Amino acid sequence: MPVTCGLPGVNCVVAASSKLLRAPGDRNKTDRRDARVLAEMLAVGSVTEVRIPDPDEEALRDLSRLRSGLAKDLAHARQRMNAILLRHGIRYPKETRWTQEHRGWLHRQRFAEPALQFTYEADVEQAELLAGHLARIDKQVAATAAACRYTPVIDALMCLRGIQVTTAFGLAVEIGDWTRFTGSSIGSYLGLVPSENSSGQSRHQGPITKAGNTYARKLLIEAAWQHRRPYARPRERLLRQLDRVAPATRIRALEGNHRLHRKWEHFDERHKNVSEGQHRDRP
Repeated sequence: MPVTCGLPGVNCVVAASSKLLRAPGDRNKTDRRDARVLAEMLAVGSVTEVRIPDPDEEALRDLSRLRSGLAKDLAHARQRMNAILLRHGIRYPKETRWTQEHRGWLHRQRFAEPALQFTYEADVEQAELLAGHLARIDKQVAATAAACRYTPVIDALMCLRGIQVTTAFGLAVEIGDWTRFTGSSIGSYLGLVPSENSSGQSRHQGPITKAGNTYARKLLIEAAWQHRRPYARPRERLLRQLDRVAPATRIRALEGNHRLHRKWEHFDERHKNVSEGQHRDRP
């Protein structure tokens, strides 16, 4: 995105430094040489421009990343608490956790060593504080998502399985201008295309490149796992969301939900181990 400099009639281009070509043996670096190389690359169209978010968009990204960072902190706090219990052979008898009943069970656990008891209670307290803080942030995210420039995009994304307001908000603000991409080019932007090492007649494709927006890629991978479950018709949450969008968006979303589930079935038929390369991107 060209931006205007301080000089009248002069446009500046913010370039992606990682995509600027440089000879491997070039060890002479001066401002004059760098300026000439950049001018030559710009003249032949070899400079990849970077889209600059405006202050409002950057503020929305900060809110989304605040929520992501706090969710990680909460997960780590709960892991520390569970590690103490597992080291001492204490297991919760039910499968459903982090409910009111589970929290009461956590508070009833006691240890003989005072230092261990203090550590455990501190971890429980920190986990509860972080959970309360995360709930407040989720309310702010929901309120912001309902009245911002990306509200139509968020509503459309929430018509897909596995995408609710926090995920849709994160995807919308991280990608920004969705008109920059097509269905094929957005995969490359998020690093979801396979790596390749081919020469001559041989072609070898490896794991996904993971080159791009890490946070947006993580959100998409988390949502994609929901499409492995059987799908026949939309449930209550999806039905309410489908009523909020235009008919064309509604039809596209229904087709997408069926198509993505068929993709999973196709992977299973081919005995393709999808989870092997993807778990590393999951939280």
